Amino acid sequence: MSMLIKLLPSLLEGASMSLFIFFGTLLVSYPLSLLFSYLYTLQIKGLNQLFRFYIMIERGTPLLLQLMFIYFGLPLLNIAIDRMSSVFIAFILNYVAYFMEINRGGIESVDKGQEEAAKVLGYSKTQCFRYIILPQAFKITLPSLGNEALTLIKDTSLVTVLGVTELLKVGRNAVNVYATALPFVYVGVIYLIMTSTCSLIIKKIESRLSFYR
Repeated sequence: MSMLIKLLPSLLEGASMSLFIFFGTLLVSYPLSLLFSYLYTLQIKGLNQLFRFYIMIERGTPLLLQLMFIYFGLPLLNIAIDRMSSVFIAFILNYVAYFMEINRGGIESVDKGQEEAAKVLGYSKTQCFRYIILPQAFKITLPSLGNEALTLIKDTSLVTVLGVTELLKVGRNAVNVYATALPFVYVGVIYLIMTSTCSLIIKKIESRLSFYR
């Protein structure tokens, strides 16, 4: 217990960094994915091919490798990016790709007849997407979006490879100092609290949306 009391400030500081990366990534990547998903529905040939290539790269390579490439590899091309900027660039690019694929599945599952009916009623393509397609697609994709949010919380541990002092790095440093694996247990409990809280929020949103059906 005395060890936990000593480590708690550092653990909370590490957890706050993990949450900072989580919220920063989520608040930028999801809106961007909606914009890109809308552009994808416009069926612009060259643009769609670019999106498919981008998604293939981001989903086909590990996020850890992407982090290392941006921070360690780009300077070899005379493009130097600081540590935290590298973290957010890598995370946002990666999660935009995953969210785009989730959005695409939700959009394609909405009955095409609704879009045709909206056109008859005078809706523009943008209005149809915003007011008719997107709300239904969001309800359909929410469980998948929730799974990605939980994965994002755990993926924040990857930034330790760049020397960012997040939760896992705090635990690893404590293990080296105290020569015991107990700090990893504390780290695991904090991750569990964060993911459980996120899961609870998602379930609350799902129940609200199901109430309005």
